[in-house]
Amino acid sequence: MTRLFVRWLISAAALMVVAGVVPGFRVRGFGAALIAALVIGFVNATLGALLKILTLPLTILTLGLFLLVVNALMLEVAAWFVPGFAVAGFVPALWGALILSVIHLLVRRALRD
Repeated sequence: MTRLFVRWLISAAALMVVAGVVPGFRVRGFGAALIAALVIGFVNATLGALLKILTLPLTILTLGLFLLVVNALMLEVAAWFVPGFAVAGFVPALWGALILSVIHLLVRRALRD
């Protein structure tokens, strides 16, 4: 349970970092980032999983790069549901998805058991 809570906090902090770096990617505060991280996780677990299965041939063809597009779409969907979290278009969502992926990769490597 603690590990899940820590991952949630790290995801919210990563959203705050992305909001500071990517123009058009806005998070009103850490509370909004916490809610957005929760919604992004839920959207990725439901709609994101379905889209990843449906787009598997395209993902294989692009050597996995299409997953960034799917993740960007999931960020935009989550932004519809969370007040205080906004993504102004597909390009900021794409940059946000890329930076979030890199941050999560680095954190996973740093916290490896």
